[in-house]
Amino acid sequence: MNDDQPRIRVLFVCLGNICRSPTAHGILRARLVGHALADRIEVASAGTGTWHIGSPPDERAMAAAAARNIDISDLRARKVASADFADFDYVIAMDHENLADLQALADAQADARARLALLGDFSPRFHGQPVGDPYYGGDDGFEQVIDMIESCVDGLIEELADTVRR
Repeated sequence: MNDDQPRIRVLFVCLGNICRSPTAHGILRARLVGHALADRIEVASAGTGTWHIGSPPDERAMAAAAARNIDISDLRARKVASADFADFDYVIAMDHENLADLQALADAQADARARLALLGDFSPRFHGQPVGDPYYGGDDGFEQVIDMIESCVDGLIEELADTVRR
């Protein structure tokens, strides 16, 4: 990457940062391998809650991702920080409740510049829809979450590519 080309920083956010947001993190990271944007995009994930700080993703999330050749085992949960709203270009929530929480946090930050968005809005198929939390369900919920996130991440990549071209 040329030093004169700024990086685009993307932060995915869910409640505990052990199911949905690390899955989105891993999918975007995997989709960028070999992509022209790979050296321009930085991806991370966080949660609005504190329950799982330092923990790896849920075993079911890791298994569902691994079944699609996506490794998220290196990720560790962290809480959204005030600085994230100035440090990231996109802060992308998995559901409406997390989006509202993020908006309240961003409103309290004078230097907030991140675009807040719902992940579902990056896919015409899922526009306005939340990524459901599979934590209390069975393995099929994790599969459904990955299907939705893959579609949304593909749309996000299209938007990021358009942003880079401008």
